Order: sequence, then C-alpha cells, then structure tokens
Amino acid sequence: MKVLTRWSNNIMERYLPDPYVFVAILTLLVFLLGIIFTDSGPLDMVVHWGDGFWGLLSFTMQMVVVLVAGYVLAISPVFKRLLSTLANGAKSPGSAILLVTIVSLIACWINWGFGLVIGALFAKEIAKKVTTVDYRLLIASAYSGFIIWHGGLAGSIPLSIATADHPFADIMGVVPTAETIFSTYNLIIVIALVISVPLLNRFMMPKPEDTFSIDPKLLEDKAEVEVEEKKTSLTPADRLENSVLLSMLIGALGLAYLIQHFASNGFDLNLNIVNLIFFILGIIFHGTPKQFLAAIATAVKTAGGIIFQFPFYAGIMGMMVTSGLAGVISEWFVAISTEHTFHLFTFYAAGVVNFFVPSGGGQWAVQAPIMLEASEALGVSYSKTAMAIAWGDAWTNMIQPFWALPALAIAGLRAKDIMGYCVFVLLLSGLVISIGLFFF
Repeated sequence: MKVLTRWSNNIMERYLPDPYVFVAILTLLVFLLGIIFTDSGPLDMVVHWGDGFWGLLSFTMQMVVVLVAGYVLAISPVFKRLLSTLANGAKSPGSAILLVTIVSLIACWINWGFGLVIGALFAKEIAKKVTTVDYRLLIASAYSGFIIWHGGLAGSIPLSIATADHPFADIMGVVPTAETIFSTYNLIIVIALVISVPLLNRFMMPKPEDTFSIDPKLLEDKAEVEVEEKKTSLTPADRLENSVLLSMLIGALGLAYLIQHFASNGFDLNLNIVNLIFFILGIIFHGTPKQFLAAIATAVKTAGGIIFQFPFYAGIMGMMVTSGLAGVISEWFVAISTEHTFHLFTFYAAGVVNFFVPSGGGQWAVQAPIMLEASEALGVSYSKTAMAIAWGDAWTNMIQPFWALPALAIAGLRAKDIMGYCVFVLLLSGLVISIGLFFF
C-alpha cells in the first residue's frame, strides 16, 4: 500500500496543476465536448459559458463565509482550547489519522459545510500535537470525510424530494427520508464507509523517512491586533471597539434566532444556519469587536481561491446544463442499463457528471428527468435512483479540487499535496457504494 500511495503522490505532484489551471483546462474540455456531442455550436457554447459564469454567486458567497467564519471561530481562544483538548486524544500518527477521519466523517454526515471546515481545523490542531504525523495525509483524511455528506442529514437531494411540491413530485411523489437517508441500503453504505475509510487512511501512512511533517509553529493562527499605547482616557469609540457587552448583546441576538429557528423547523442545519452559528460563536468567543475584526482580517486571506475559481465552475455548469451535455452523458449510461444494474450505472453516471457540475442541486435538476423516466420504464425504485445520483455526486468529489479548496485554504496546502491519497479513497468508496446499491 505504501508503494502505491508513494507512486500516486509522485504522479499528482508531477502532473496535477494548480486548481485554477485545472478548472481552465476543464472549461476548454467541456467547451469542445459540447460542440462534438450536442447541437450547440462554438458561439452557443460561448453564450452558455458566459450566461452561467455568475450562476453560483450566492453559493460562492456562502462558501466564502463558511470558510472565513469557521476560521474566525477556530482561532478564538475558547475554541482553540476545545480543539486542543480533543486533539489530546491522538497519541501517535496512526491514532491521529484515525481520529481526524472519524471526526470528519461524523461532522460531514451531520452537515457538509460544518464538516469541511471542522475537519481541516481539527487536523491542523492535531498536527501541532503529533508532530511526526504526515501532514498531507492528515489533511487528506480530513477531506475524505466529505465522501459521506450526501448520504447524511444535510443531503440536498433526499431533503429536496422529502418536501412537498418539489420539482419532480408529479413523477415520484413526496419521498420521506425513511426511504432515502434512513433506508437500509443507505445506512449500510454509511456504516461501511465510517469503518473502512479511516482504516484505509491509516494503511496509507508513509514510512518515517517519507513522512511530510510540519513545524507546529507554522500552524499557529494569530489574529494580530495592534496594541495601542495606554491612554489616560478612552474615547467613546475606543470603549465601543473594546466592549465585551456589545459583543454579548449581538451574540444573544443571534442565539435567540437560532433557538427560534430550531424550535420552529426541527434540526434544519442548512448552510446559512451553519454560517450563522460560526459567526455568532466567533463574536462571542473573541470577546470584543476589535478582536473579532482582527480575526476576520486574518481569515479572509484564505478565501482567494474560492472567490475567483467558483465562477469558472459555474460557467462549466452552464455549458453542461444548457447545451444538454449532462443529459447526453446520463443517457449513455441509461442505454446500457438493465433493471438489475440501473442504480449502479446511475451512480457512475452521476459521478461523471459531478466532475463537471459541482452543485448537488444543479446535478439533480439535470439528471432527474432522464433517470426518473428510465426508472419508471424499468420499474425500479425512484427513491433509490435519487440516492444513486446523490452518492455519485459525493463520490467523485474525492478527486475534484473544487470542494477541497476550503480545506486546502485552511491547511495551507495545494491540491496536489492530498489528491494522491484521495484517489484511493475514491476507489474504496466507489466499491463500497457500488456493493450497497447493487446488493441491498
């Protein structure tokens, strides 16, 4: 295993470009494929790309906020002590890898945005404690937990079809989560991944001489605040900037809203709520507005990759969806399916489409009409078809730098540093999910 991972890491180090170069190449590839396999001409594809380029602005802002707010929370004195205490559970490189993977898997099952940030932050904290652990594998382990998100509580597809008047209700009706998230086959897949992925990551640990360790001092996140000379009398502005009371009042306002939200909606942990939790706790834990703003100034430096790369993925999604290329890919897999293999090939088709369409909701909108029609023709379960698409959407995230950007920004690594390990998580999870969909 160590030989294979070393070979994979060397390949990624040599051939995987920066995520921006990757998305640029992906853009040109989809442009050409759209011309070849659809009725769209070059000018049509240009229009599809341009019209879609800003289609993920709202989502881009959400991702920037989840990264910045999560980072702000993590460097607060209270949360740093909490993470440090939890990290004490790792006594060796092996236990560090196992602990980070398990925490990330559980967190991503609860909510993917929460899991992405917490997993990476927890990995950094453990790296400060266990200095002999391979830092690249540790961050890859944190990211590997993301494989589970669409089979979890915040899965966008199962939650969408569980609501009344969803776009495909006239075809499949309202599908309760008992038939998707909490179905037997889905729980088997989730449990199998929770057991197998940590063990795989543990087995991928490099030899001591090949270990990429990092100086713990380089992992310190300090929100630098200029220390002003003591004044005999503080101005009203100074008092407000250093007012703990002001922070607590804003924090109380946010907590009151969160209590009302959960009381009214149950455990509805959507991305906006995750962001609000991060922000409110960050405000409270930093104590004063001045400390909070200093933390924000530190955190925003990590968000550059998301800000300028996400629009390119939106452009790719625009070309895939509007040209019909995503539908063409789905139809290829439908054509070779039988009633016994349909869900398996639906999963594979979703994995391919996900590589180009990074939004789970967007992918469902593209693939659902084709796959649900085929489900009806073959007489197979609509709910399982939906979950096959959901798992395909999660599966190829393991080799898609798009979703790794928040974790990489927090860790200070490049995509090529972790993708060599993530390839094996892709292979293992693909096998586990395939077995779950085919046999259960």
